[in-house]
Amino acid sequence: MRINKLFKLMAVSALTMTALTGCGNSSSNGDVKEVAIIQYVEHTSLNTIKDAFDEQMEALGYKEGENIKYTFKNAQGDMNTAPSIIQDFKSSKKDCVVAIATPVAQTAAEMSTDTPVVFAAVTDPIKAGLTTSLEKPDKNITGTSDEIQVEMILERALQVNPDLKKIGVIYNKGEVNSVTNIAKAKAFCDDKGIEMIETTVTGVNEVQSAIDVLTSKCDAVFAPNDNTVANAMDMVGPACAKAKVPLYVGADSMVQDGGFLSVGINYEDLGKETANMVDKILKGEKVENIPVKVFKENLSVYVNTKVLKQLGITLPNEIKNDKAYVERKEKFYESDGYFRSTGVRRNFCHSLTWFIYQL
Repeated sequence: MRINKLFKLMAVSALTMTALTGCGNSSSNGDVKEVAIIQYVEHTSLNTIKDAFDEQMEALGYKEGENIKYTFKNAQGDMNTAPSIIQDFKSSKKDCVVAIATPVAQTAAEMSTDTPVVFAAVTDPIKAGLTTSLEKPDKNITGTSDEIQVEMILERALQVNPDLKKIGVIYNKGEVNSVTNIAKAKAFCDDKGIEMIETTVTGVNEVQSAIDVLTSKCDAVFAPNDNTVANAMDMVGPACAKAKVPLYVGADSMVQDGGFLSVGINYEDLGKETANMVDKILKGEKVENIPVKVFKENLSVYVNTKVLKQLGITLPNEIKNDKAYVERKEKFYESDGYFRSTGVRRNFCHSLTWFIYQL
């Protein structure tokens, strides 16, 4: 019995020594940077950015608990929650704040008086009030813009259906990014003689009825990179596919989640570039010397092949033979970047505690 007890104690000692680094936040390397991250809501586009950001930061040499400490919060699409998150960030000194999506970037802007802010996935940083210049940011705020090429997307819609007469649009008018893109869509439709039918929503609970109305009236539907709609793609995508109405969307990840077609960037690139900006700031670069990065080049044409078959559409050669053509397939997306950086350690420490208790 004594031998077994001794063996257990030796095992605990070994585990404790292994866990010391993982369960603690201190570092023998000296300077530990603190970065706070706020994400507006949980959906594929923003999750992709967050995951790519995490991976790029690690590739740049940052390791949680050694030379950097992350504080990650998700507002869960509730703008009443975002201000309290920012207040929580203010309770301790941060070296940089990362805000993923326009609504939380606008909230995080209040920290820019003494803390650099880097945004990701902001369609129109100037209209959102984050800077007055993309080339020379002047409010201690910079970041990456996912300005979508509305005209290019709708041109593809005309290539698919040259007789397109009515196009429906669905968006949350409370999101500055969406308002900007819908204005571009309106200008395009006016120029082409296409009737545009607008439906606005204020929350996910309104999306199903809104999309049902549009699919009954329109030849096609356009959804910009709207966070409310992106968070409800499990409703929007199937509704359009069932009605045989093509759904054109503002992000490649929305194609992955059930949209039919988009023209744009890969959101992983957005996350990587956001990390590169944070790296520069942590190494002492002034925000004013880091221009806002707008992704306008090397765009791809994304098509969901499963939805293509459901719609019974034959892609025109100008799309299918385009060198930028990329096939997207729906997949189950599971993301918890913060878990990857801290959860394993946390679970290990909990397991160690349980093991000691069993003694």
